[in-house]
Amino acid sequence: MEIPHLLIRLFIAFVVLFVLARIMGRKEISQMTFFNFVSAIAIGSIAASLAISSGLSIRNGVIALIAWAAFTIAMEFIDIKFKRARKITTGEPIIVIKEGRIMEHALRKTRLDVDSLNALLRHKGVFSLKDVDYAIFETSGNLSVKEKQKNQTATKNDVNLSPNPTLYPTSTEIISDGILNTNNLLKLNLDENWVQQQLNLAGVKSLSEIFYAEVQKDGSLYIDYKDDHMQH
Repeated sequence: MEIPHLLIRLFIAFVVLFVLARIMGRKEISQMTFFNFVSAIAIGSIAASLAISSGLSIRNGVIALIAWAAFTIAMEFIDIKFKRARKITTGEPIIVIKEGRIMEHALRKTRLDVDSLNALLRHKGVFSLKDVDYAIFETSGNLSVKEKQKNQTATKNDVNLSPNPTLYPTSTEIISDGILNTNNLLKLNLDENWVQQQLNLAGVKSLSEIFYAEVQKDGSLYIDYKDDHMQH
């Protein structure tokens, strides 16, 4: 491809992409849905092909860009006007923590694991699941968090057991989906006997009854039971 022809293609691709970006409106990355994100990548790919691929004519490249942008705008219009359609195209926010309890089914639905959930909470400045009253996984992939009030009465999950004399800098996970994290126990200078003692005090017969548990900064143990345990 000759340089003058390449520059013409680059200029046309730039102008069309700039105009379409202005028409499609402003939206921060944090506000983008998965469809918005994929659509932006597709438009960028088409623009790149228009700019440098001699196998794609300028006319067809421009038509493809405009058509894809039109489809995207039409989808956004449908999302705005029709709530039922929005549930299909965009999805709905999903409650992953409700009244201090982790919603296991919701986590599986969002394909989140406990580690990912904790990471999202840390981004919100929350370093312990015990401090969370509600958490909602938004369609943008962000997590909205409502923390418990400091004077709020303890729930069934807030098992305030005999504290260990050692104070820790942060809350640490020791049980996830019924599996004991021995590495974290070693870091805390604790052993399985200590865990078993705490579980006995809480009336827990087996690790399989626990979905998540963490040692608090004061050395006490926070337990979130599995759904089937709460139903009994």
